[in-house]
Amino acid sequence: MFKPNFRITNKIVSSLVSISAAREMILSSPLIPKWEVSLRREAIIHSAHSSTSIEGNRLSLEQVSELANGRDIMSIRKDKQEVLNYLNVLNNIDNLTKGNSICENDILNIHRMVTKDTLDNPDDCGVYRNRYVVVGNRFNGEVFFRPPQNKDVPVLVNDLVQWINSEEPKELEPVIEAGMVNYEFVRIHPFIDGNGRTSRVLATLILYQRGFDTKQFFCLDDYYDSDRQAYYGALKSVDQNTLDITNWLEYFVEGVNVSIQAVKERVIRLSSERLRKTKRGQIALTERQMQIVEHINLNGKITNKDIRNMFKISPQAAHKEIKKLLKLEVVKPVGKGRGLYYALR
Repeated sequence: MFKPNFRITNKIVSSLVSISAAREMILSSPLIPKWEVSLRREAIIHSAHSSTSIEGNRLSLEQVSELANGRDIMSIRKDKQEVLNYLNVLNNIDNLTKGNSICENDILNIHRMVTKDTLDNPDDCGVYRNRYVVVGNRFNGEVFFRPPQNKDVPVLVNDLVQWINSEEPKELEPVIEAGMVNYEFVRIHPFIDGNGRTSRVLATLILYQRGFDTKQFFCLDDYYDSDRQAYYGALKSVDQNTLDITNWLEYFVEGVNVSIQAVKERVIRLSSERLRKTKRGQIALTERQMQIVEHINLNGKITNKDIRNMFKISPQAAHKEIKKLLKLEVVKPVGKGRGLYYALR
């Protein structure tokens, strides 16, 4: 089984303490649902832009935002498809696995989703590499390290999966576990292409499953993309003889810290004095309710028919969902009869 080699340094501890304080402040803030939807969408859009940009995608943040909002753009087909794939994965993070375990097929499926219609050879999609590759900076050709041989990939991935589902990582901070999995996956480099994106989805999935970022507020990829040389340098810092990933973990944890501090500042700006004084705190919404709010946020309104079509449910079930949101004072009715629709309060 995979045995990570690392030390918890003062720098890591300091970052973890800062992360914990900021996260507590964010989760206890009296955010209204519209703000939660906005924060989630911003994080997903930024993640899709940054994670694909690191690997050479040429779309701007504005273009990625247009795609996320369902609009078409003029671009190279591959660039557009890569972003659409990544958006799809992040928007379906809760459906990538069954329960809170991660199996080998889940990883293959994530790669399949990330690389759909983007690889030169479609047969490489969701399949371990059958040709040797090296890990390096595609912008300047610098080689960081040479990954294991093709024949070793299935065993190494299986070892990593066993470790993820064992008791050992549960004793670690979720951020530390995510950082370890991120690096080890890049080191194994199991696929011909799309390894970086798949590794970052896995890190995001672990933070989601461990309850660290269930609202998907945090974008780690911006930190990597803001200074690519530092990102490549952190990957390269790992001695391939000892596989001591301490330096990488310091970099990764600091990245989470930078991301979470940015969200904290955004939350502080959003939170009004009136909301901070209220005793109600946050309004807890189910995933289905969040999707309804997101639909209203994008379209300005929603009808009973819209809800029925979204979830393939009966008119009575759709009315029940709306009734809950009305009771929580999240939405308000507008109009009457056939013209009735619901908007955010």
